[in-house]
Amino acid sequence: MNPVIEITWDAGADASFGLPAYATTGAAGADLRANFPDRADVIVQPGARALIGTGLRLAIPGGYEVQIRPRSGLALKHGITLANSPGTIDSDYRGPLGVILLNTGTEAFAVRHGERIAQMIVAPVVQAEFSQVSKLDATPRGLGGLGSTGRS
Repeated sequence: MNPVIEITWDAGADASFGLPAYATTGAAGADLRANFPDRADVIVQPGARALIGTGLRLAIPGGYEVQIRPRSGLALKHGITLANSPGTIDSDYRGPLGVILLNTGTEAFAVRHGERIAQMIVAPVVQAEFSQVSKLDATPRGLGGLGSTGRS
């Protein structure tokens, strides 16, 4: 059974956009839209970031999280991505859902009211048990870090 994400609107939000939705039947992410109480554009300058409101608040069931991810078209065409990708919304958070957009492009980008700005993925959460040990087990890779497995 699929989890149910309960959603409410912030005061002043434009509910006419409807709830987040999957654009196609095979989509993993549901689109999130910019939702500004004053309905005015927000300009994100090159190299700058901005917190963009969605007008939404979520109640995510325990055992799940919502991951916020960039939209590939905005990234390719305009250099718009997320500063903390993927962003995580925990099941116990009930505040406003905002998206931190980052402009890696060379031109200012106008975020328009109602524009699809990110996508959200609902994912299960596993919480680990942490155990302190005096030594870790050996592996063939060992201490090999970034680039240690070569390039092919």
